[in-house]
Amino acid sequence: MALTVSCGWAAAIHAAEISADQVEGRWTSEAGTSLTFHEDHTFTTERFDELPVAHDCENPSALSSGRWAFYAPAETDQINTADETATRGTVLSLIFSTEDCEVVMCPTGDPDAGCPGDGYLHRDQATASGS
Repeated sequence: MALTVSCGWAAAIHAAEISADQVEGRWTSEAGTSLTFHEDHTFTTERFDELPVAHDCENPSALSSGRWAFYAPAETDQINTADETATRGTVLSLIFSTEDCEVVMCPTGDPDAGCPGDGYLHRDQATASGS
């Protein structure tokens, strides 16, 4: 399983469903970027500003922590919204603490699904074996 942050909503076409316990833990890219997802729906990052998607935010170097949630259908309409009570999903929302910046991530079982390779993060094996 891999997480992509490089294609935005286009990556959702190839997204695989993942559960919250599969998300929790440390994920890293080949370039050294890391994201650590916690059970309480917080996350921390290292070198996130080096991912191309970070430059869509106003201050990429300040992107160090925030809250995460799955996108889920809202009860009142068909629009998906970030919902921390959702226990599984195909699209993750990262909302950074320092500014009004949201990044969309998609889990995929096929890292060759057409997104640039520099936006993929893979779960650390040490973290994966602990689940």
